[in-house]
Amino acid sequence: MSSASTATAGVVETDPWLVVENVTVEFPGVRALDGVNFSARAGEVHALMGENGAGKSTLLKVLSGVNRVTDGALWVGGERHVFSNAREALRLGIAIIYQELTLSPNLSVAENLLLGQLPQHYGIVDRKRLRERALAILEELGEGSVHPATKVRDLSIGQQQMIEIGRALLRDARIIAFDEPTSSLSVQETRQLKRIVKRLRDEGRVVLYVTHRMEEVFEMCDAVTVFRDGRHICTHDTMAGLTQDQLVSEMVGRDIEDVYGYRARDTGEVILKVDALEGHGLKAPVSFEVRRGEVFGFFGLVGAGRSELMRLICGVERPKGGEIHFNGRTGRFNSPGDAIRAGIAMCPEDRKSQGIFPVASVTDNLNISCRRFFKRMGLWRHPKRELENTRDYIDKLRIRTPGPRTRISTLSGGNQQKVILARWLSEQIELFVMDEPTRGIDVGARRDIYNLLYDLADQGKAVVVISSDLTEVSAICDRIGVMRNGALVDIVDRSAATPERLLGLALPA
Repeated sequence: MSSASTATAGVVETDPWLVVENVTVEFPGVRALDGVNFSARAGEVHALMGENGAGKSTLLKVLSGVNRVTDGALWVGGERHVFSNAREALRLGIAIIYQELTLSPNLSVAENLLLGQLPQHYGIVDRKRLRERALAILEELGEGSVHPATKVRDLSIGQQQMIEIGRALLRDARIIAFDEPTSSLSVQETRQLKRIVKRLRDEGRVVLYVTHRMEEVFEMCDAVTVFRDGRHICTHDTMAGLTQDQLVSEMVGRDIEDVYGYRARDTGEVILKVDALEGHGLKAPVSFEVRRGEVFGFFGLVGAGRSELMRLICGVERPKGGEIHFNGRTGRFNSPGDAIRAGIAMCPEDRKSQGIFPVASVTDNLNISCRRFFKRMGLWRHPKRELENTRDYIDKLRIRTPGPRTRISTLSGGNQQKVILARWLSEQIELFVMDEPTRGIDVGARRDIYNLLYDLADQGKAVVVISSDLTEVSAICDRIGVMRNGALVDIVDRSAATPERLLGLALPA
């Protein structure tokens, strides 16, 4: 990788390097892309935005040669192309880093990096040259500590993603597209990825960046194109003057207020009272109340103690002091099972590792905790009733899935979240704790999740929302507790909960 040419921007060419010209993609009964036109220049990071089903993934598959166009063409470097297979796209220097990585887990790092172009000597793989080339690219990517002989299955998700990027660079890719690249990364891995993306831009490559995270778009991208319902809506050639509200409105075709759709309601009696609770992650005793019919939010910076507080309440961690009064009962919960039986359920921040069983079906995930209600004579599973329950919630919550037996890992993040909610709706839950409920979820699915939370509150349930999204927490919650450094510093009513005030309370004094 060559050194960056500037500190803040790449060498942007005047003429676009990539042009998508009137591209239409049709499947039986579905028009996935409808006459899409857009262009991207070398030396820029170009965001592709839109709800699930807007056409972003289909476009990436067109660029990679996986999907063939029904009409239209691609122009790469001034030449017209219509790809018939993935090999043609690779030959033209187009690489896609998909959300679900395409590495071979049982091969080594070096073998994955140079798969298809292994150095050979008299028809035998030259292991010395293989190791040298792998080491060189690993050093350039800042992954010099990774040994080339390490099996890919033993790497973190962030390291595996760097191997994908290294493979693209070894193929001399001029166009590199990222599909939701930070959705499974740690904070440190995300920072590393952002540095790499900026270096790719500064080298004069075309970087396409698909994400639902607005902060990444405004931090990293030079231009943005919005898709909706398979159509190109608009392209902003510069981020100057563009606001998040404007971008959201373009994505969903309505004002941002319609996305959050706050519904006022009367609240009832106190259902949860936390009195001087102490435990792991808290630097001071915490006290607060939540009422029936209330959406109560918690906001704070990373490490503020929001999730730790909820883990103490929900029985995941054992409190060291204080009391929890819930629905007429006083005491602490010794396990999540105790909390669930009492009527408290938590939807965790990390859906994929803590909220779902990825290899199991939608039906199994939805019924896993309420299966006892459907047993024959209290002993044997009742698959027919479980299936009926699943279909009922698929209809009620508008879960988009090919069927109840579909593996849940194939669903979008928003639909996975709906399945988790349906799981608890099948129980007699009175308090729903939602930790980052819309992280990694597109705008349209967010609207569905918000409406589900409002519906629960309208039914007299209580909802606690933990969110690091300032706009979200101030838009959907009736009251917001702000945490800082392991302490609850204030509780703010909705009418006074401006993003500026909440952030001011959350920042270190």
